[in-house]
Order: sequence, then structure tokens, then C-alpha cells
Amino acid sequence: MKFVTEFGRYILMLKGMFSKPENRKVYWKEFMHQCNDIGIGSLGIVVIISVFMGAVSTLQTAYQLVSPLIPKSSIAQIVRDTVLLEFAPTLVCIVLAGVVGSRIASELGNMRVSEQIDALEIMGINTKTYLVAPKILAALLVIPMLVVISAGLGIWGGRLAGQAAGILSTSDYDKGLLQSFLPYNVFFAMVKAYVFAFIISSVPAFYGYHVEGGALEIGRASTKSVVVSCVLILFADYVLAAILL
Repeated sequence: MKFVTEFGRYILMLKGMFSKPENRKVYWKEFMHQCNDIGIGSLGIVVIISVFMGAVSTLQTAYQLVSPLIPKSSIAQIVRDTVLLEFAPTLVCIVLAGVVGSRIASELGNMRVSEQIDALEIMGINTKTYLVAPKILAALLVIPMLVVISAGLGIWGGRLAGQAAGILSTSDYDKGLLQSFLPYNVFFAMVKAYVFAFIISSVPAFYGYHVEGGALEIGRASTKSVVVSCVLILFADYVLAAILL
């Protein structure tokens, strides 16, 4: 019953976002602020994870492909598909669920506890549209961009590691990247990116918006939002793979 109640409140929160903005300039400013926080604020950790993710993929793939009958260019193929299909969208979004999700939940939770949300509602402002919608829209715009950057850096990191470790030359790696490439894999990765971006932004916003209590409850809501977001990302990853692949 608790799950049904929370799911109903979650749907009502999303439904309450769809109203005409009172002042579009103010909403646009908040939207751009969220794009900066989510995108630029998370760019550093995405770059670091992506480069090492691709590098480790190359080293471990080369370690497992010991047969001389398998061309070395196959390493690049495996790294490319692994990064595109799983590492870039799923692993990066799980990290972003902790970085972005905890910040969203903490921000809204602090506003709820300090009665800032109540004050905005007394002034006649739809707080769901003003506070929640810009975060979700910004995540839907910026997080897929971060996934694209992650995929590119992951493939480049694998190329760099392969050359540095003497596993395969850059020409062999580039040749493998072009072999048996399916553009549908990019489409699948972007579908996952948009679904995960919605989860990363909406679930923490729900827990932060409905915080009750004090500072301790803010921390609990932030932790719970990250855990639930990660579980939903993994569940959605399986469902999308079963449907689209």
C-alpha cells in the first residue's frame, strides 16, 4: 500500500507540472541554471569515468582474446559496442544518479523544510512547475549530451590504452571501429539516455519535494532517492534491452 501511495503522489506531482508559466523569463532563467548545474557540474566526473572505462575495456578484452585466429581489430569492435550499449548510458547514468539525484533531493528537501516552497505556494506560484519541471527538462536536454560525450571519450580512451600498452596499433583500432557497425546501437543508447535522464531527475525531485521533518529527513530522502533511482535504472535497462534488442 505504501508503494501504491507513493506512486500515486509521484504521478500527481508530474501531472501538476503541466500548467502555463506565469513568467516565462523567470522559468527560462531557472532552466538554464539547472542545465549549468547538471551539465557543467557533472562534466568532470563523466570525463574521468569515460576515459578509464574505455581503457579498462580494451585491456580486459585483449586479456580474454588470446586466440591468434581472432584479429586484433575485433578488440575495437567489442569495446565500441560495449561502450555504446552499456557503459556510456547505464554506468554513467548510475553515477549521475548519485551526483545529480542527491543534489536535487537535497535542494528541494531543504526548501521544503525551511518552508520556502510553502511561501511560494502562498504567493500563487505553482511550485511543481517552477521548481520541478526545469530540473526534469534540463536533465532531458543535458544528460543525453553527457552520454554522447562519454561514448566518444570511452572509445578514445580504449584507443589510447591499446596504443600505450602495445596491444594493437591505432590503425587496427580504427579499422575495428568501422567493422560491422550498426547505427541502431546509437539509437538504442540514446533511448536509454532519455529514459534514465527522466528517472534521475524525477525520482529525486519527488523525494525532495515531499520531505517531512528536519535535516535528518533530508539526508534520508537524498539517500533513498539515489537507491531507488539506481534500481529503476537497472530495471529499465533490462526492460529496454528486452524490448528493443
